[in-house]
Amino acid sequence: MFPGVGTIINIITIISGASLGVLVGNRMPTRTRTLLTDVLGLVTLLGAASALIPLWSDRYNDALPQGWSLLVVLGSLLIGGLIGSALKLENRLDALGENLRIRFKASSESTFVEGFVAASLLFAIGPLAILGSISDGMGTGIDQLILKSTLDFFAAMAFATSLGWGVAVSALPVGIYQGVWTVIGFGLGEILDGYQVDAMTVVGGIMLICIAFRLLNIKSVAVGNLLPALAIAPLFALIVHSI
Repeated sequence: MFPGVGTIINIITIISGASLGVLVGNRMPTRTRTLLTDVLGLVTLLGAASALIPLWSDRYNDALPQGWSLLVVLGSLLIGGLIGSALKLENRLDALGENLRIRFKASSESTFVEGFVAASLLFAIGPLAILGSISDGMGTGIDQLILKSTLDFFAAMAFATSLGWGVAVSALPVGIYQGVWTVIGFGLGEILDGYQVDAMTVVGGIMLICIAFRLLNIKSVAVGNLLPALAIAPLFALIVHSI
């Protein structure tokens, strides 16, 4: 097999799952689709809780000075949020989703943009996307991406049932994101220590909570503006670790 095959499989499963979800969703009444969206919000909260577990792990806490475990997460989100706001990433994501909606001739009343943004973030966040892609690039196996692809298939199907074709189009940024990590894995090998992945995972968990709040209509948080925090977290953790 060649480097990148794991991401290609992942893209196919996202599109397949979303397509099946749209076909099923069109036959469902509005109240059922609304209920499914609420269920997705609750499941996303569960996924966020799982992503927050490393915050209390020995590996993460032992790598940082006492009292800095939470500050690394807070600092990453604040710095990442400032960068994202300055770059207007949320607006750019919405604009990209709107352009794709028009290109795919989806209704302006549809949830195309919401499905595109939410699914893109959900499928890209997490250690499997990073570690699996790096492992793929290094040629040490695609087991992690196969697991991720399986999970993403069912998640895409569930999301697309209520959020439509935007979920399928999310395969594009996910493919680019994982492709970048595959190239990094191919060229540089394993570049992140465990505690750095933990920092990134916890930050991703906070962002998943924001996505869940949006799905549950609790509060709309500009999650797109927080995306730089995913890159800031491992760097900030490394700096603090070196103190």
